[in-house]
Amino acid sequence: MQPREESELTSGDLAKPMLRLAWPIVVLQLLQVAYNLADTVWLGAYSTAAVGALSLAFPLIFFLISVGGGFTAAGSILVAQRTGAGDDRGAELVAGQTLAFVGIVAVLLGALGFALVDPMLSLLPADAETKAVVIPMAADYMRVFFLGTPFLFGFFVFTSLMRGYGDTRAPMRVMLASVVLNVVLDPLVIFGWGPIPELGITGAAVATVGSRMLATALGLYVLFRTDAGPTITRPDLRLRLEPVREIVRLGVPSALEQSASSLAMITLTAMIATFPPAVVAAYGLGNRLSSLVFLPAMGLGQATNTIVGQNLGAERPDRAGSAVRLAGLAVAAVMVVLSVVAFLVPTQLAGAFVSTGTQQAAETVAYAADYLRVMAVMFVFMGVLQVALGAFRGAGKTRTSLAFSLVALWFVRVPATYYLVFVADWGAMGIWTAVALGDVIGCLAALAWLARGTWKNADVRDVDTHPAD
Repeated sequence: MQPREESELTSGDLAKPMLRLAWPIVVLQLLQVAYNLADTVWLGAYSTAAVGALSLAFPLIFFLISVGGGFTAAGSILVAQRTGAGDDRGAELVAGQTLAFVGIVAVLLGALGFALVDPMLSLLPADAETKAVVIPMAADYMRVFFLGTPFLFGFFVFTSLMRGYGDTRAPMRVMLASVVLNVVLDPLVIFGWGPIPELGITGAAVATVGSRMLATALGLYVLFRTDAGPTITRPDLRLRLEPVREIVRLGVPSALEQSASSLAMITLTAMIATFPPAVVAAYGLGNRLSSLVFLPAMGLGQATNTIVGQNLGAERPDRAGSAVRLAGLAVAAVMVVLSVVAFLVPTQLAGAFVSTGTQQAAETVAYAADYLRVMAVMFVFMGVLQVALGAFRGAGKTRTSLAFSLVALWFVRVPATYYLVFVADWGAMGIWTAVALGDVIGCLAALAWLARGTWKNADVRDVDTHPAD
């Protein structure tokens, strides 16, 4: 491994290393959103139905890839805890085992997803127009996306391992190269140019997969050919029982958390699909815009994950608690500002991404503006919730994180959506209100549990770092 930076995560000032760890994560997530926004902008100029197709496709895609995502999160936790404990060789072994194990999972999930595209979409109780126009586009997008699943996971694993070690800048640089390629490819393959045929929404998927291939190749180069992050060797890739057991122990609750989240999104999408295309498109557009606001929360939440993991690994629980408080206050301050902006100019924000000039586009913008106004009320709660979940994950309490994700989604958002839309007859406003309620109540519940302090009792287990004979 490369030498530690002067200001370590486990000693000295907290604010500076937290900021140094968090800002590249925010930039990386911004670049991730740039993937989605580039697709949205170009597809918004192509057709409103294509934007609606992305709204339907992403929850279904995320449901399958969330399984592997839980295991990449486990790798990050284990690398962080062993790095904090000074067990560099253990961190390297865990990194190699995570890469190999998730690689196998990614291939299997990609094949499964490709085979299930039509059955999954057929389960959606869609409006007649949505079923005839939007769902076939979603199917085209999903087939190409699932073929590229191994490349998607390759970059996810690289990012998680580097974050656990405390290096968030290398993933940011790799992501930048990948996004540049995606932005260049998108208009070429969506609209066609010269010998390149017009592929529409399929082209957006082709551009995303191609750029992910570049990101994975660069990430593997960093892990195997440079001294940045964990030093992985070929023997570390041979799966071994104890490290894999640890990855599964922590990864299964994380996978369940992400799967439960995505299944909730699918359930919500099924309800939303009963609305006309303008509402479906507004839901997807509003989610993509709110994902921009989500970036500071994501950055500080993941930074909290790493700092808590390393400090509990170094047996410094009080410092871990101070990091959580500092991150919570910082994200709350940022979210207040973003809430004001989203509440005051929602129409301008939504209108920037739908430019076809049709009546349906105008309706989509109006619905999306309503969505953003309601969402602005819960941005602070959303941000603080991510910090709390990051604290639980960093301590290895992935089941606790799972529990509060279930509270926010399954105990609040899903039943509230059903009641407000189909019983109280609030229409689209019921959808937006239920989204806000989920994060508000989930945040308050997580903070109450966090205040107990029991999460600081981390379970940092040793693994055999000697190659098997």
